[in-house]
Amino acid sequence: MTDTIIELNTLNPIEFFGVNNAKLNLLKKRFPLLKILSRGTQIKLSGAPEYVEEAKEKINLIIQYLERSGDVSDSYFEEILGSIDEGKVDNFLDKHPNDVLVFGPNGKTIRARTANQKAMVHAADKNDIVFAIGPAGTGKTYTAVAIAVRALKNKLVKKIILTRPAVEAGESLGFLPGDLKEKIDPYLRPLYDALDDMIPADKLGYYMSTRIIEIAPLAYMRGRTLDNAFIILDESQNANDLQLKMFLTRIGANAKAIITGDPTQIDLPKNQRSGLWKAVSILRNVDGISHIELNEEDVVRHRLVKQIIKAYNKADEQTEVEHRYYANKKSEEEGLL
Repeated sequence: MTDTIIELNTLNPIEFFGVNNAKLNLLKKRFPLLKILSRGTQIKLSGAPEYVEEAKEKINLIIQYLERSGDVSDSYFEEILGSIDEGKVDNFLDKHPNDVLVFGPNGKTIRARTANQKAMVHAADKNDIVFAIGPAGTGKTYTAVAIAVRALKNKLVKKIILTRPAVEAGESLGFLPGDLKEKIDPYLRPLYDALDDMIPADKLGYYMSTRIIEIAPLAYMRGRTLDNAFIILDESQNANDLQLKMFLTRIGANAKAIITGDPTQIDLPKNQRSGLWKAVSILRNVDGISHIELNEEDVVRHRLVKQIIKAYNKADEQTEVEHRYYANKKSEEEGLL
């Protein structure tokens, strides 16, 4: 009887185990004579030494594949488990090139994980401005930050500027404790979180102190010309028309920009209109500007987020139908008077 523990430190466990442990169940089915337990980022194998060793080899092949490609289908997972050819992974990867954007701390790999996220990467490579529009959880911000960090590491730009409108979501800045920076920082926290995943703490501290990486509210962009920079405007649905125009006209020589937004989560006061749709509409056919639309199929958060988005979309559609019904009914009644 042999016990072995395999660590998945370089992976998000769900990438290996699958949703609802679907892939882990395939592993258990392939090795029915082994006791296979998972806990956090560990897999424990218990059983006859020859079976433990074979399972360990297969698991390491899958880990190698996931580290290089980011995702593995159930069918290919089974194919690796059943294959006796260890070169199969490399042969497969020859047909599916490495799409790692950034290697983060402790060897963590950051990559585009869905078709539309990959489309964002391709669009950013080919265009100077990219609009990435979609609901919460689709990886817009995270992918945009990864693209920017890759550009900085490859010396394609000299600095990264990340900005957001500081707009309250049902709360008032004035009631938050602290000075202006302490009041604003919570609005910028998602940008800090993404950077923490991609750059070691000491290097990130250096970049921030030397302003190679700058995180600031959108209002701080006024009057500047941003040359040799990768600029990200996040939560752009909370910028009005004048603010979006101001941001877009800050872009200088050898600069790239990604504008992310979720039109279903506008937090502007009722007397202000988002400028996002106008910008998307009037810039739709401008050469050098690309538009990527993400949807619930790109959600990479908890599996329930996808269902939540679908439920809200369905409710919004029903509300729209009801509004049209009552509007038509009111028009008919007024016509009879």
